[in-house]
Amino acid sequence: MSSSVPSPDDRLRRPPGIRSLLIGDIRVTHIPDGEGRLDGRGWLPDVSEEEWSAHSDHLDDAGSLVMGVGGLLVEHAGRVLLIDAGIGPVSISPPVGTVWGGALPDNLAEVGYRPQDVEAVAITHLHHDHIGWTWHPVPGGEPSPFAGAGYLVSAPEWDQRSLTDEQGRKVEAALAPRVRTVADGEEVFPGVTVLLTPGHTPGHTSYVIASGGQRLIVLGDALHSPIQVAHPEWGTAVDHDREQSMAPRRRLIAELARPDTIGYGGHFADVVFGRVEQDGDGPAWHPIAP
Repeated sequence: MSSSVPSPDDRLRRPPGIRSLLIGDIRVTHIPDGEGRLDGRGWLPDVSEEEWSAHSDHLDDAGSLVMGVGGLLVEHAGRVLLIDAGIGPVSISPPVGTVWGGALPDNLAEVGYRPQDVEAVAITHLHHDHIGWTWHPVPGGEPSPFAGAGYLVSAPEWDQRSLTDEQGRKVEAALAPRVRTVADGEEVFPGVTVLLTPGHTPGHTSYVIASGGQRLIVLGDALHSPIQVAHPEWGTAVDHDREQSMAPRRRLIAELARPDTIGYGGHFADVVFGRVEQDGDGPAWHPIAP
């Protein structure tokens, strides 16, 4: 496994490329779909101007918080799972920034796979930047590239889905025939188990990947930025329940501090893989250079 290295400021200010690690005999690879540029002050509304000044290394020259958007490919013994499916070939503008995608199929091909090779897509939650390619047709009008895969969604996330607008109903119609609901602690792929972390959404789900005495925790949107490792009390403007989201975040940070554990933050700019270590007054994200 790669060693921890200091994080140059520019890695916090650019989206990630393809990044890969071995966890025992399981290979995990970040597959980029696109990126986001968010108003950090709007996205993390509890952060004061003084606190942002102390964390200015997380903001680009325009003052934006840079996010990666994509999915995590999990390979084991010839089988392939994808955790989350990017945003798809669109650009959206939430109240505090812009997020866009479209590159996931090409980047999947870059690492030697076709969408048809993916047996299932495990979904952390039902926000558009995590399920894009599960329902978006590919350019030219063909069905979703993952239309042959099963979609794994936690039971509380599916039961409490809020896909109520016109687009949401279209998304639900596309997903419903392929959804299989999963439970906390369930193994959904060799070495991959469900870990419910509600708060960002009612049934938000992290995943734990374990092999050879090592673990990787897929954070989903329990944490959006490395800055939250040092400040788990900072929720986002789009959390379903910002108060509830804090307890899972603290729990995940404590788990990530174990010496056998790595984290994967798909939105963490170009530091998607890392460990939590004590720095000065508290925990901090130490990126791993694959």
